[in-house]
Amino acid sequence: MRISARADYAVRAALQLAASRDDGPLKAEAIADAQDIPHKFLESILNDMRRGGLVLSQRGGNGGYRLARPADSISIADVIRVVDGPLVSVRGVRPPELSYTGPAESLLPLWIALRSNVREILDGVSLADVASARLPAGVSALTETPDAWVNP
Repeated sequence: MRISARADYAVRAALQLAASRDDGPLKAEAIADAQDIPHKFLESILNDMRRGGLVLSQRGGNGGYRLARPADSISIADVIRVVDGPLVSVRGVRPPELSYTGPAESLLPLWIALRSNVREILDGVSLADVASARLPAGVSALTETPDAWVNP
C-alpha cells in the first residue's frame, strides 16, 4: 500500500488541528509551518477536507480552520478517503469490481483481505489516538514484530 503525499499532509494537518482544538481556529499558514507542508498544496487539501465535512473554515482576522467533529470521532481512514478516495484499489478499481480467471482467480480474495486489514487499522485509529500518542493495543502490537521496521 502506498500513502500519497496528499494523504500524509492531510492527516498531519488534521492532527495539528486535533492537538490545538481548544485554541480556536488555526490559519492554514500556521498549519503549513508547523508540519512543513507546502502552503498552496495545504490550501487545496483543506478545501477537500472542508467539502468532505472534516473541517470547518472561518473567515476574518480570527479565522482559520478547525475540526468539524471531535477528534475521537474522525478516523485516519476518514481523512484519507476524503483526499484520496478508496483506501485500497487495484489499477484504480475497487476490489469487488474486479474479476480474474485461471491461476489468478484467487487474487480477488487476497485483495479483499488486504482491504479488510487496511480498513481495520485505519478505521480503528482516530485523530485523538494519534494526537495523544495512544494507539490502540492491536495496532501497537503490530509494530513490535521483528520485521515491522525492516524493509525487505
